[in-house]
This record gives sequence, C-alpha cells and structure tokens, in this order.
Amino acid sequence: MSANAPIVALKPDSSVARMAVSDRIRLRLIEAGQRYHANDNIAAFIEDGELDQLRREVEGKLQGVLQALVIDTAGDHNTAETAQRVAKMFVDEVFRGRYQSAPAITEFPNVSRLDELIVVGPITVRSACSHHLCPVMGKVWIGVLPRADSALIGLSKYARLCDWVMSRPQIQEEAVVMLADELERRVKPGGLAVVMEASHFCMHWRGVKDDASLMRNTVMRGAFSRDAELRREFLSLLGKGGV
Repeated sequence: MSANAPIVALKPDSSVARMAVSDRIRLRLIEAGQRYHANDNIAAFIEDGELDQLRREVEGKLQGVLQALVIDTAGDHNTAETAQRVAKMFVDEVFRGRYQSAPAITEFPNVSRLDELIVVGPITVRSACSHHLCPVMGKVWIGVLPRADSALIGLSKYARLCDWVMSRPQIQEEAVVMLADELERRVKPGGLAVVMEASHFCMHWRGVKDDASLMRNTVMRGAFSRDAELRREFLSLLGKGGV
C-alpha cells in the first residue's frame, strides 16, 4: 500500500458513526479493496483522533482477555492497569509500523556519482512474531551499490526505515523482503543486499524452549544477485561469510 494513499471517506450514515472504530477503519479498507494483514501499514485509512479511540477499544478487549484468564484485575494491584498499558504498547510502540505513516526521509542526488559498496549495520531491530505475538529481537545489515541516478539517504534514515517496517507482527522471511522493497523504491540502487539475524521468543518461551537458536535471512537484488564477488565482499564485511 502506498503511504500516500488517500483515506477513503465513508458516506455519512448514523449506523457507521455508531460502529466501533476498528470496524470503521476496516470498512474503509474493504471498500478500497486494500489488504490489511498483520504486517501491512494502514495509516492512510485512519482519520484524525481515531488512534485514541482504537487504543481505548483495544484496552476494553484486553480487559476481556484478562477476565477470561480468571485474573482479578480489580483486586490485584499488579494487573489493575495492565489492559491500558498493553493497548498503548501495541498501538503506539511495538505495532506502530501498522498505524503510523512512513518516516520522512530526505533523499539527495548522487552528485559525485558514487558507485562503491556502502554497508550499514548492524542496526538493532525489534519485531513480533505474528503467530504468537512474541518478541523478535535482532540485527539488520544493509548493502547498497549506488548508480549515478540513485538517491542517497542519511545513515539514521536506514535505522528509521528498519524500525518502521519491523514494528509490526510478521514473520522474519517476509519482513526482510518488505524492508528490501522499501529501500529499493526509495534509493533505486544498482544492487541491494539485506541480511537479518534474529532471536525468536516464540522458541524461547514455548514449544522447544531453545534460547540459543538464531534465524538468518538474506535478500540479494540487482548486482548482488549476479556478482558472486560483490556478494562475498559484502558478507565478509559483516563477518558472516557463511550466511
């Protein structure tokens, strides 16, 4: 979805006005034929003031979950405001990449016609597994081979884009592809490489309860997919020649 896609205005209707805010947002998405999977950004379909309403709605639903888990939130001072805290955490922090527009990224022309390998990283990233909503904690490395017509972006902007893409429930295999798509669209490089290495708490806390395993993914595009020597140079700079 384009981050600049217009909000689809719903026809004035008292029944729509009475809807839960999540239903109103969902209706806009459906009427626009827009996908809204866990790792999709839906910021363009959220109107002013609706994030506050969404927070309150999520809080109410989470309070129901706590009640279903037979937790006495009225008598237990530790969980009295847990629903409110978790709702704020989901909407404003760990899943904010779904609800907030892409960060502003200033792009500069490649005036000096740079054509040598640029490596950025490791960038610390935090995400969540869409299967169990458990944390995914890891690092990302990015390799860019500019062209004369490529755009150049500041070092911090790579980190901001990583954070925006990763702050959603998703699986790592799709996350690295989404990040590569976003970088390729903005920078238009001759070659792009993305490596992600992460620890998944769905393996730490449950199932096999293995806290040592790491998952690694690579995306190689353009010159990196064609040139084995360039690929080796990039991976050797990461100290990850075996990835």
